[in-house]
Amino acid sequence: MASASTTAPPDGGGGRMSVAASNLGRENQTLIDLRKALGTIKMMAEDLERDNRFEMVKELEDATLELLAASDDAAHFSSALQSIGMNYRSGNEATDFKKLIEKEVIKLKEQSSFVPQSHPLFRQFKEVIWNVHHAGEPMPGEEQEEVIMTTSQSNILNITCPLSGKPVIELENPVRSMDCKHIYEEQAIKHYMRTRRTRCQCPVAGCPKILEGERVTCDPLLRIELDEMRARSNRTTESHLVEDFTELDDNEDD
Repeated sequence: MASASTTAPPDGGGGRMSVAASNLGRENQTLIDLRKALGTIKMMAEDLERDNRFEMVKELEDATLELLAASDDAAHFSSALQSIGMNYRSGNEATDFKKLIEKEVIKLKEQSSFVPQSHPLFRQFKEVIWNVHHAGEPMPGEEQEEVIMTTSQSNILNITCPLSGKPVIELENPVRSMDCKHIYEEQAIKHYMRTRRTRCQCPVAGCPKILEGERVTCDPLLRIELDEMRARSNRTTESHLVEDFTELDDNEDD
């Protein structure tokens, strides 16, 4: 991170700042990608729980919380860079970019309600462990809930793009509204927004949210959630294939 104070050049400083912020934001994705490790941790914990190695499962649970917290910090840092890159204007006075970024990160954190223990990915981790020995039973404290979430659920609200009709797991460049959380094919939603002369409402039927260009983006979690959804779909397909082959074998024996 650039920490020195510099005097921005009078011409083109804002443009160069925007490019620099964009590049730094992309580099910061390596921290955000820590979330990808959660899938592996979850599978390891499931195997350990099956072997009744509970202390090691607890260690992986703690590691999951630490990764979620680190990833959230990285997401705030990345968002701060992007925001500064879009809004920065060069001037004659020296700019302390370190303080500028720190101030933006603090503001983003104050607006966030993030709690690692309430994160959907941590919820999924807990459910996977619980289901090893208690499949079909509600988790503790949820006996009175009308709807019990399962590990197959996530933050994916729509399974197909409302404009292209493609399944979201097959989208080449998926983006998501930061306001209503619906997912679209990037090219399709950008064309849709360009063709609207007035306020652009989300194209998902019944959604009242208004779309704003800068708030429709590929957020840090989106591709990871789609990868998990894709992996679950593949596992389901493989499971059905195994069942089909088993049924064929049984019929041949008869």
